[in-house]
Amino acid sequence: MNNQILIKEKLQAKLENIQTKSNGSPVTDLQLDKTLAAEIEQLTTELESVNPNLNPLLYATSLLEGAWQLQYSTAREIRSLASLPLGLKLGKVYQVIDVANKLFFNLAKVQHPLGLVSGYVKVTASFEPAKEYLEPIANKRLNVYFDKRYLSIEKIVGINTPQLNPFKVVPANNPTGRTATLDITYLDETLRIGRGGDGSLFILSKSENLPDFTS
Repeated sequence: MNNQILIKEKLQAKLENIQTKSNGSPVTDLQLDKTLAAEIEQLTTELESVNPNLNPLLYATSLLEGAWQLQYSTAREIRSLASLPLGLKLGKVYQVIDVANKLFFNLAKVQHPLGLVSGYVKVTASFEPAKEYLEPIANKRLNVYFDKRYLSIEKIVGINTPQLNPFKVVPANNPTGRTATLDITYLDETLRIGRGGDGSLFILSKSENLPDFTS
């Protein structure tokens, strides 16, 4: 067994052990003790060092395509979803990428534990490969431009509510004074690791549970 596979299996086993919620919601570092969070960061860094696709935007765009489920993150926007109003709980979080059109959307499912309400928050965005001054050929960094945020209620006490899907559409927030970026630091057929411009970490696994991208 090569080193890449061994490190990947260790990281995935660690994530599976902490993924105790049956609804599949992503885990954040704030939900873990500091030692465990540090262990995940260490394994992630080790896996990034043996990335089989060092230039994903040049040679591995086909691997980016499709739906990814977020497993773990240290991002502020994911941490904030742990405290939703009205007793709502975060469910699965997906990112669906359309490489050909340079579009993606983030989709966070939410539901009430008693089944009173279920819905989602969706943020649409576009992206382009970033060309750095010292790196004229784009290879792993994306510039990200958020577009719209959709707030939707799909069901109330089990009854479909198409009139509330969505009930609110607003412009999405982009960072002030800078362009949001994402570095793809590890990529294979089933796992993707990304680092945001603020240093935040995202670990995602490939998913077959969502349809192809629709705008």
